[in-house]
Amino acid sequence: MTAETAPPTVDWTPKARLILEAASELFYERGIHAVGVDSIAEAAGVTKRTLYDRFGSKEQVVVEYLRARNAAWQEFLRSRLDAADPTPGARLAAVFDATRDWSAARGHKGCAMINAHAEISDPDHPAYPIIVGQKHDLRDLLTSIATDAGSPDASALARRLFILHEGALVTAGMGVEPDALDAARDVALEMIGGPQAN
Repeated sequence: MTAETAPPTVDWTPKARLILEAASELFYERGIHAVGVDSIAEAAGVTKRTLYDRFGSKEQVVVEYLRARNAAWQEFLRSRLDAADPTPGARLAAVFDATRDWSAARGHKGCAMINAHAEISDPDHPAYPIIVGQKHDLRDLLTSIATDAGSPDASALARRLFILHEGALVTAGMGVEPDALDAARDVALEMIGGPQAN
């Protein structure tokens, strides 16, 4: 990444962290476009000048919100995968169970990346690579699991597992089928040969 395309470095002072915390809550609860810098500054107990001094723009606050949320999710998922048995079935179940548990604790409005994509669909937006990158990372993980399960076409199986996962995530997030991720996990395990696939 060149200096011209590298994201600005945020000065992570205590006030910057307060701003990010306030923005994260507001963006997730209300939507990115619905929240202005005035609301973020007020919720963080800082001035708009302080927000701009630390982040440079609302756009960069959005980037940092999504970057931090993705990092927290990746750490949560990694901890679940590390705790699971190393068999493909156990790892696959861990992915669906981690998504279910994360959603129950931190995702009552649905997937933050899917929600953000509904508002930010321009590939030139600096947050766009974070949004779609999380989904590519998940698909890559599922490809690895499908490969370890001995699938003759791991890429095709991973695509189906990914679509199943994302569909269940959206359905659960909308409250249409609260147990969608559990049901999808069971279908996914059947697709790779059962919970003990190895």
